[in-house]
Amino acid sequence: MGMKNIKIKGIAYDEFKDNEYLEKYVEELRSHGVNLVVGALDDLINWGRSNSLWPLAFATSCCGIEFMAAAAARHDLARFGMEVTRNSPRQADVIIVAGTIVNKMAPLLKRVYDQMAEPKYVVSMGSCAISGGPFVNSYYVVKGVDEVIPVDVYVPGCPPRPEALFYGLMQLQRKVKVERFLFKGNK
Repeated sequence: MGMKNIKIKGIAYDEFKDNEYLEKYVEELRSHGVNLVVGALDDLINWGRSNSLWPLAFATSCCGIEFMAAAAARHDLARFGMEVTRNSPRQADVIIVAGTIVNKMAPLLKRVYDQMAEPKYVVSMGSCAISGGPFVNSYYVVKGVDEVIPVDVYVPGCPPRPEALFYGLMQLQRKVKVERFLFKGNK
């Protein structure tokens, strides 16, 4: 028995544009089918995982201030179940790289990422973390954290507003909701 129509509950689909990656993933799930019991259990597990992501803020510059504003009372990151900002990578699900990463900092970022438990996700926040920003031609700046660790969601801006961070985190929630948690190797 396979699921014929995969829907992502809780987030209006029309609000999201440019979802080629997620659309391909959903089409792959539709084509191979999922066992009904395993699919329902996956939905339940992924609903819980997507609504309780614990971020680890790796903030090195002004984007860190915007992350703090997003977590403060005015914007309230807790509405999305992400209020438990962790200080230990062993307790975090998602690392939010907010700011400039210099070459001296890159090995430390990689070490923190390696210490996180699976499944783990990366959000690259701001133009410095995405591409080096205004320092792109500098010899000491990493030209995007994707050169060091794999990135799941990019949040552009210099610095991005809290609403942009929320949009990126909601995209990450969508990605988590359609993953296969059980029997990943078996299709």
